Amino acid sequence: MDLKRPNKDIVLTQVTLDNLEDLIKISRLTFSDTFGDQNSKSNLEEYLRDAYSSQQLSKEINNPETEFMFAYYKTELAGYLKLNVGHAQSELKEDGGLEVERIYIKSAFKRLGIGRALINYAFDQAKSLSKEYIWLGVWEHNPAALAFYKKLGFLAFSDHRFNLGGDLQRDILMKKTLGIKP
Repeated sequence: MDLKRPNKDIVLTQVTLDNLEDLIKISRLTFSDTFGDQNSKSNLEEYLRDAYSSQQLSKEINNPETEFMFAYYKTELAGYLKLNVGHAQSELKEDGGLEVERIYIKSAFKRLGIGRALINYAFDQAKSLSKEYIWLGVWEHNPAALAFYKKLGFLAFSDHRFNLGGDLQRDILMKKTLGIKP
């Protein structure tokens, strides 16, 4: 198990197939907590069933260009991160980029530095892989996430459509250049 300790209360560990059930649970819980109030129950249920099925998440865990990390706060699973490079990236698929596809924290653990620890891990990974930039998509109706990434120096550069159970929504694509040349 790959273990990182950003501080005494937060521990990051790499997700493997042995953690599949925990990944399914935290993925469904955090996505529902984040977007459930703004979407219909049927659209949300359809999305959760498809995007976070054991088959789909097993495929993602097994992809060598994808990495999942769990974040524990004082031994309790508090959140997770999904990174993509190469062809695993949902868009762009450029060699110089690293995508932060998912970064979710359970409601009870927000504002404890877990999001910062996870994004710092992403920065460290991008640097160790000599990536030129990190990019991600943020739902246009998620002002807290937009503000968080802007504060970290991410800039909007485009948008894309995101299908949530039949409801076409808009994500703002944001990028931060790292100043690293391969």
